[in-house]
Amino acid sequence: MTLQRDTGVVLRTYRLGEADRIVVLLTEEHGKVRSVAKGVRRTSSKFGGRLEPMSHVALLLWRGRGELGVINQVEVVDHFRPVREDLERVAGGLSMLEVADQLAQEGHPDPGLYRMLVGALRALGDPRHDPAMVPPAFFWRALSHEGAEPVLTGCASCGQTAGDAELVAFDLVEGGALCTACRRGRPVSSAALALVRRILGGSLGQVLQEGRPECADEVAALATEAMEVHLDRRLRSVRATAGLSW
Repeated sequence: MTLQRDTGVVLRTYRLGEADRIVVLLTEEHGKVRSVAKGVRRTSSKFGGRLEPMSHVALLLWRGRGELGVINQVEVVDHFRPVREDLERVAGGLSMLEVADQLAQEGHPDPGLYRMLVGALRALGDPRHDPAMVPPAFFWRALSHEGAEPVLTGCASCGQTAGDAELVAFDLVEGGALCTACRRGRPVSSAALALVRRILGGSLGQVLQEGRPECADEVAALATEAMEVHLDRRLRSVRATAGLSW
């Protein structure tokens, strides 16, 4: 067996036996990792509440030839308390954990995704930022990180630029925004497309500090649908919270 040091964000946990839990983390150096926290469900556990979903932790774990490691030591880097103390922020945080869990691969390091998730959770807890905009911004940036950034400056189907054709729809299967002649998928406003361009174009910090735009719900719905197309599955945390049926 080998002893590994790493930092990670707890994505989810589930019970194992009478007192243990399996903890799924997105780590900086080893990608997604599943490890056993022995005795963590006992009141006397030395880990206490350190291994709850959304916790950012530094840990030591034993890894053998099997699939699961064993957590030996945990220290909290950040509990993200401002997120946990607000229902809207909690819901957004859980949606980002679900997306990160689906994108990450076990045993395949993805430091970019790890840093993106930690940064998004910090932004979500920042009182200067609108919590409604952080999760969709994370979705859009994660899509770009995955190589699935949509075409937004012209029609993804016929290639006409935004200056030559009005962009009126969005379909990630087609590659992004679509003009009137090629329209399919979801209708989209010019304001929503402009906001997504800013999120992906380096103005995310400014967007988060400007307050909630009128097209915030539209951009969030687009981001959710685009991510679901990319993952080929529904995001349960988003739909359960918002009661979405589309």
